[in-house]
Amino acid sequence: MLGDNCTDSDVEIKVSFGYQCNNHEGIPCRTGNRYGIESGSKMPRNRSFSCLSGAALSANATLANTNICKGLIGSDILPSLDSPNSFRRVPSSPSLSRLDILSTSLQSTLSNLSCSPRSSVDSHETDSCVRLPMSAPTRSDSFLNAVEVQVAGGAAGEDRVQAVCSEENEWLFCAIYDGFNGRDAADFLAGTLYETIMFYFNLLDSESKKDVPIAPLECSLDDSMSGIEAASAESFMTKSGDPEMEASSHSFRLRVCDILQRALIQAENDFLHMVEQEMEDRPDLVSVGSCVLVTLLLGKDLYTLNLGDSRAVLATFDEGNSMGRSEILKATQLTDSHTVDNDVERTRLLNEHPDDSTSVVAGKVKGKLKVTRAFGVGYLKKKKLNDALMGILRVRNLISPPYISTEPSLNVHKISRSDHFVIVGSDGLFDFFNNEEAVKLVHSYISSTPSGDPAKFLIEQLVIKAARSAGFSKEELLNIPAGRRRRYHDDVTVIVIILGTNHRTSKASTYI
Repeated sequence: MLGDNCTDSDVEIKVSFGYQCNNHEGIPCRTGNRYGIESGSKMPRNRSFSCLSGAALSANATLANTNICKGLIGSDILPSLDSPNSFRRVPSSPSLSRLDILSTSLQSTLSNLSCSPRSSVDSHETDSCVRLPMSAPTRSDSFLNAVEVQVAGGAAGEDRVQAVCSEENEWLFCAIYDGFNGRDAADFLAGTLYETIMFYFNLLDSESKKDVPIAPLECSLDDSMSGIEAASAESFMTKSGDPEMEASSHSFRLRVCDILQRALIQAENDFLHMVEQEMEDRPDLVSVGSCVLVTLLLGKDLYTLNLGDSRAVLATFDEGNSMGRSEILKATQLTDSHTVDNDVERTRLLNEHPDDSTSVVAGKVKGKLKVTRAFGVGYLKKKKLNDALMGILRVRNLISPPYISTEPSLNVHKISRSDHFVIVGSDGLFDFFNNEEAVKLVHSYISSTPSGDPAKFLIEQLVIKAARSAGFSKEELLNIPAGRRRRYHDDVTVIVIILGTNHRTSKASTYI
């Protein structure tokens, strides 16, 4: 990887990283893969993404949590995952060694647990877990096997961002954890969720061979991206090809969605277990939570999982409306907005609590949160966690918890030639730009600055707009200390994934 400055901006961005895939040469195929390609042959690059960039800017004043899980998250796990200014190559860790360390403090061995998807009412309860065999699968058991991966990530205020790439195996994992009331939940997710997902992927092949049934999932499987409504199995199948292979692909995608949801439930169970263990010393932990946005690119399939109000927005060339040589992009939101402002979410919440007239107060769940689904925030999910709070911090009349759901929205999109890029961002970005505006800014920038950093550019434009709204210059706004600056903008985290095989530069590069 080679260093390369991408902008001359004076915006102080703590987290700024980028990755560009190398050449189009074929890659050696693995032995015994599920796609029936002859071992030892060359598989041509049919890359679903060419490069990505990530950036984050803080507004909240928060300290790194050094005592969460008895200090293991802050002192041991997170530093090994952080690389805020570049990608770095690290060995893959299929044995979940980090989670084994973490599980000691949780008194729960993650490698021996599996959680089946449950309803939003009971998904946070620890009794949803069932025992699995003691031995974890080896790297060779997983179709995601990779000797090494490229990792980048870091923190800005209460936000956490991660990106993990295996160019060898054609997959990309990106996640934004938008923490609130502290960074503990976001730190916990950054230290555990990726590894937990990889662990469950290691089980995929063995479960497939045993034909283990999967629970019904509300997972949108959508080829055409005409919307994000769930598609039926029949509409998901293409009109040509082997029906058995296509049915298998349909089943495989559902299993991937199942894995993502199971991993999230596992993380939620373990986080709330940790909160219960430590809330006597740190009662503030019961109110700490995080929104979750995960994007997983496997070949041509783009999976998204979200809780809360972070967004993934797909930019697609609208060929039917193009005129001459002009390029018109359509913005499609791949994620649901889990807030009280969303009529669907508000109605669901009210219907789940018919005997509680105070489910929504002043536009917030129980007068506390605008988001209706989130990780953590245990005091709105369990009465005993709410009871740990004192005085006005405690929620009155917690009649029928949980009020915050941990059931994620899941979506699968098959990448087409018309798809150009994906913007993955925390809600701080969309406080200032709607989906169409964000897409237009990125498209304009990458068209004029092929070797630049679109994620950093978006944040720069946000700072300029926030400063103008507040009557400041950009420099004056950035000179306001974190904490006080929260009056003018939120923590902002952005990842831009350029889709397809058209490289913007001819070399692998790191944006610093």
